[in-house]
Amino acid sequence: MTLAIVILVWIVAVGGLCLVGRRWLIGRRAAERMFESLEAEAWQEPAPEDSYGMLRRWLFRAGFTAPSAPLIFVLTTLLCAALGLAIALAAIISGLVQDGVTAVSLVPGGLSDILLPLVYLAPWFALAILAAIPTMIVRATRRRRVARVEQDLPITLELLATLSEAGLGFDAALERVLQSQPGERPLAQEFRNLQMEILAGRPRIQCLRRLSWRLDVMPLSIFVSALVQTEQVGAGVSDVLRRQAEDLRVRRRENALTVAASLPVKLLFPLVVCFLPGILVAALGPTFYQIFQFLDNLTRTSPLP
Repeated sequence: MTLAIVILVWIVAVGGLCLVGRRWLIGRRAAERMFESLEAEAWQEPAPEDSYGMLRRWLFRAGFTAPSAPLIFVLTTLLCAALGLAIALAAIISGLVQDGVTAVSLVPGGLSDILLPLVYLAPWFALAILAAIPTMIVRATRRRRVARVEQDLPITLELLATLSEAGLGFDAALERVLQSQPGERPLAQEFRNLQMEILAGRPRIQCLRRLSWRLDVMPLSIFVSALVQTEQVGAGVSDVLRRQAEDLRVRRRENALTVAASLPVKLLFPLVVCFLPGILVAALGPTFYQIFQFLDNLTRTSPLP
């Protein structure tokens, strides 16, 4: 009876979430159509932050740009949560948790009192971990995307600065740089999107700001801000590119020094947990063995009272 009530509550909760998500998507699409109609009338596109929800913005910046990405993410999270709930209920109904409690209660000392809550909560930990798998995948994809952008940005700025100092304009220099880079890299893809938006007739400043919003990487945002200011005041692009490349090189050197300085602290835990016990066993093991052997022989040869 309890299992039927739990399953019924879960079905009602999933159905409610699906209805709420559907109404949210319908409202978001209506808002997007309204902004598109305003754009067709006044040729002033709303800011991307206004036309994207929080979930879609997060997925978009992680590289999931399909319009159905939020719905797929929500459904995947619900499926993983349902799978975790099924595993938790199966562990409870089958008696696996009770067997674990029985095995832990046999542990001597007060250690069993510490381990018993963990045994009871283990199925629900599995539920939480399975429900969080889609979120962890998106976060890992986002971190990998940011790392690739930060890896490609210094050499791109150096090449743009060199070509600009050689006499090429920003668009021609960018085209030259993109021809020499692989097309599957996130920074190259976004720069190509920037070129297409400029060719489509959008203002350059608006295209640069959209580029900064799509990637949301701090070094690129600083670079875009400098380019926007240069475009507004009419200054030379080559000097700005060279200064941005030098600043980015200095920041990368400082980050590398920070990571190098934090390595001893990060190595302390694996050193203590993994290496130190082995060193102690290898160094003091023979001595302790001889001591135990001597005590054993002493107790055997001692006369009985």
